[in-house]
Amino acid sequence: MCPNCVKKVKIASKDIQNYFFLGIGGIGMSALARYFHHAGFRVYGYDRIPSALTKELEDAGITITYTDAECQVQSLGLSALDTLVVRTPAVPEDSVIYTYLREQGFEIMKRAEVLGQVTRQKKALCVAGTHGKTTTSTMIAHLMKPVNAFLGGICMNDHTNLLLSEDSPYVVVEADEYDRSFHHLTPYISVVTAVDADHLDIYGTAEAYRDAFAHYTGLITGALVMKKGIELKPRLQEGVKCYTYGVVEPSAEDTPSSCLPDFYAHNIRVTNGQIFFDFHTPGEPIRDIRLGVPVWVNIENAAAAMTVALLVGVPVEQIKERVASFEGVWRRFNIHVNTPDVTYIDDYAHHPQEIASTIDSIRKLFPGRKLIGIFQPHLYTRTRDFADGFASVLSTMDEVVLLPIYPAREEPIAGVDSEMLLHKMTHPRACVVQKEELVRFVQQRVAACTEPVVLLTVGAGDIDRLVPLLAESLHIN
Repeated sequence: MCPNCVKKVKIASKDIQNYFFLGIGGIGMSALARYFHHAGFRVYGYDRIPSALTKELEDAGITITYTDAECQVQSLGLSALDTLVVRTPAVPEDSVIYTYLREQGFEIMKRAEVLGQVTRQKKALCVAGTHGKTTTSTMIAHLMKPVNAFLGGICMNDHTNLLLSEDSPYVVVEADEYDRSFHHLTPYISVVTAVDADHLDIYGTAEAYRDAFAHYTGLITGALVMKKGIELKPRLQEGVKCYTYGVVEPSAEDTPSSCLPDFYAHNIRVTNGQIFFDFHTPGEPIRDIRLGVPVWVNIENAAAAMTVALLVGVPVEQIKERVASFEGVWRRFNIHVNTPDVTYIDDYAHHPQEIASTIDSIRKLFPGRKLIGIFQPHLYTRTRDFADGFASVLSTMDEVVLLPIYPAREEPIAGVDSEMLLHKMTHPRACVVQKEELVRFVQQRVAACTEPVVLLTVGAGDIDRLVPLLAESLHIN
């Protein structure tokens, strides 16, 4: 995507020269900020706390403030006549800077609106769903490179969440369902990975959540690629094709072909810690595919990504090579320590089903090892709405450590805390530990183990800031 082409697209109602990002440190916001900065605009931003992402943006020449005060914006000399403010719901509407910008007449648009207008310059290959969006979209981008991509995570192969290509007619986009953001997109092809209820603070009910996905499918102009068996009734436009994908276990291979997905992984085998599988397509099968990141759930993600790649004409040999060379996404089953005695894995899972998939992958990759899990709940509403699910899945680990809830954009809810989760769990070895005590606590627990152990950290808050300290505490670089 030629960044200069954005100057020809009507992003806002004014002649925009400057962009101010409220919540610029968010993974999706930072990709857009990089894009407009690369296009030659002056880019500024606000975030609550510095991070590795904001440091990279500042190193690139983007000015960022971390103080929620009017004077921070006033000192930039920005004018409402030529500045567009891009906001994320992560920044509350009573923020001082947000209030000031609104009262001064600055035009303010949601990130999803801006992303939708930018990506309409190309054929958008989108990935929606409760789980697997980031890994699947990043894998699609890796299979197709060179390509344009706005990713919801840092691709380990390229160490970025933004890919640009002037020659590619496609742009890969993670389609976020929060606040119905994905309704601003115009997908050419879209994957839908799952519709397990989430964000009930926005949608209210599981039915409303699924209805939002049904509405989203009506925006697709080319093809829907849907996981076989999910509870979704698409509302496709006339002429839009629908394909299904999945993973077929050996016990299901005698199933009538009419009941199988159109594209599916099968004949899965593990050899020397590597996962291999074959891929069934409506045409010729693809044999002996090696999965670059040998995590069980990535077989399903690869099936979705390969389906999209085949539909847009990526050569089979390129697909095989790129699946094998895919290094994954930051905070998606990253193995930081791996010795005969201790393995340490960090993952972004923050929904009961996601945590269950992560645990399942660990049990298959490291059979017989003791699993100690550290979970930081994300949002009071999500913890409240899925408390029973969290308690059930966390209880399947051998030991569980709960951190206090990471609130993000929310105020506390009476009676909703990690102690509440603890009381719901059916587990004799579970406890709540404060963040500042975690490293020492874990170091002692791992040292006391007389058997090989897997340590797992999961959560979507700021638990990632403890990852280097935990790895170092295990005396492994």
